[in-house]
Amino acid sequence: MISYGDVKAAADRIAGAVRPVTVVPLDPGLVDGPGVHAALEFMQHSGSFKARGAANFVAALLEAGRLPATGLVVSTGRNADLGFAWAAARHGVPVTAFLAENAPAAKAERLRMFGAHVRLEGADQAEAAEEARRFAVRTEAIDASTFDNVLTAAGAGTLLPEIIAAVPGLDTVVVAVGAGGLFSGVTAAADHHGVRVVGVEPTGCQALHAALAAGEVVDVPVDSVAADSLGALRVSHDALAWARTADVRSVLVDDDAIVDARQQLWDRHRLAVEHGSAATLAALISGAYVPGHGERVAVVLCGANTDPADLNDHIASSSARRARRSSASGRSSSV
Repeated sequence: MISYGDVKAAADRIAGAVRPVTVVPLDPGLVDGPGVHAALEFMQHSGSFKARGAANFVAALLEAGRLPATGLVVSTGRNADLGFAWAAARHGVPVTAFLAENAPAAKAERLRMFGAHVRLEGADQAEAAEEARRFAVRTEAIDASTFDNVLTAAGAGTLLPEIIAAVPGLDTVVVAVGAGGLFSGVTAAADHHGVRVVGVEPTGCQALHAALAAGEVVDVPVDSVAADSLGALRVSHDALAWARTADVRSVLVDDDAIVDARQQLWDRHRLAVEHGSAATLAALISGAYVPGHGERVAVVLCGANTDPADLNDHIASSSARRARRSSASGRSSSV
């Protein structure tokens, strides 16, 4: 299981390579209580926390002489690919990224901007990932998505000591949970420092919550507005182990709460984040997690690789939320 020692080693390894997180107090009108801060990790290189784990991964393999000339293969279609492309480019390591043939052009261009060679293969991302696995076997390139999750999780965990330094007396950190890399890294560090972790998932993508209920890692359905970043079919074994060992609360938020929190971050703070990032704030606004009196809380806003086009259309956003609530209410009353 990932340890605090892994996180400390990662912090030493990537010092100076990643941007120290900026932490700001949230508008008191947005959440109850004066002690809530936001960690703006979406300002990280490549637009998300993934840059930390990728930087640790690449640096560690270079130190050990384990990176082949063919470099890395990535195929998640998500922020992790961007993080690896950025981290590899710093060291001149080649990256081949596999995307589905119908992937948005902007996603491919972002990867190319960080120096990745993009290949469009397969009808969907699952088929693209299978092509990536075959490419890795054929060329001996390292599949960064599956090779060593301890290195990436430990890199992500370096975020927590920085938040503690910015918020003296921190009691609780709130993080979004997808496959669990950020969660397990942060929890390993939080356990060392005596900080509670609240893991937040959408109701439609609850891999950690379901694993805790089942007592083991299980596959879950994926159906959420935040699925592009939090839509993991299953959580990592490390994440489940830490959730059962440390001071952890696992909570769920629905899509309406996520959309509303994302909009409020824009309206009140002019912060444009992914829906997955907004899930952490949604947990506080919706009451999924209620801090105690005087509890000092930091919510991690972990990524901003999003299309902000809908954030200025307040009327349309509000109308859509009202329509969804009305539709849900109608279905409930007809049962």
